[in-house]
Amino acid sequence: MDTQSKVNWLKLLLSSVLIAVLLYFGRNLFVPLSFALLISFILYPVCKWLEQKKLPRWAAIAFCLLLLLIVIGLLVWLLVRQMVSFAKEWPGVEAKLIDTWDKLSTHVEHTYNIDTDRQKVWLESMASDIASSAFGMAQGVLYTSAVSLVLLLLIPIYIALILYYREQLAKGLYLLFRKDEQKKIRLILQETITTYYNFIKGMAIVYLVVAVLNSVGLLLLGIPHAVFFGIVASVLTFIPYVGITIGAILPMAIAWVTYDNIWYPIGVIIVFGVVQYLEANLIFPWAVSYRLRVNMLFTLLAIVAGGILWGASGMILFIPFLAILKLIADKHEAMRAVSVLLGNGND
Repeated sequence: MDTQSKVNWLKLLLSSVLIAVLLYFGRNLFVPLSFALLISFILYPVCKWLEQKKLPRWAAIAFCLLLLLIVIGLLVWLLVRQMVSFAKEWPGVEAKLIDTWDKLSTHVEHTYNIDTDRQKVWLESMASDIASSAFGMAQGVLYTSAVSLVLLLLIPIYIALILYYREQLAKGLYLLFRKDEQKKIRLILQETITTYYNFIKGMAIVYLVVAVLNSVGLLLLGIPHAVFFGIVASVLTFIPYVGITIGAILPMAIAWVTYDNIWYPIGVIIVFGVVQYLEANLIFPWAVSYRLRVNMLFTLLAIVAGGILWGASGMILFIPFLAILKLIADKHEAMRAVSVLLGNGND
């Protein structure tokens, strides 16, 4: 029994390593395909509803893709508009940053006896190191951007093909299992798509409400570009706990530079803290009827693993993959151990 157990663990380890290697070296294939698959889950109920209204499948798919493009385009337009507005005011912000640096430099000189010339040498050395590193990174970024652009163009094509050939793809998936299990797999797949669609729909409402509350709170404080910072902080909440902290750093800095008063950055912290509390205890339970409860440990592990294997795309994709795995495990008795392992103890 012990020997068999060891062999099973060894097989599990080898399988995990093999899958990780395949995911890493095949990321240019799997990343756009994964985005397309998840988006297809979201668009499938809408596409199916349109087909039931006697709309041809190709027309239903085209309408869904057009609707998705319009939503993404509006979000990008809003963010770009806010960024352009921020860029126009950058000279004033830069002058205040220089003034703040001069005050900080004077404080350091009087407190630690480090003269401004030595501080300037240190600053120039740091800037030189950053510039040399940035030049090396720029080449990689340009190459990655070119590849990402090609992959981005493939996503809508993959979505259209997945939705168009969904029956054949599902049938092929069913045939991978024994006949007595195919009905159960069909039910699990249908429930997974439906539940994931409702989950994403609820999350969209959560992000919208959080963005509005963030923006209103920052506007009441008088923080410049409050809408931009509110939206960015809302989007970053997909990273539990850490995301809201990252989203608060820039508006805190702008608040400090703009007003030169510690109470404004504290006000930003209070606004984001209150919104985060409302999101966790009121908005999320109200908007999302089925919460995919995955404990914090495995959520962070999924983010780290996704970043290692697929970069920023993996950090986004691995969280819904983990949630779908938990959803399947909840509905499959044979995967009860996985469900308990990934759960947060309240299932």
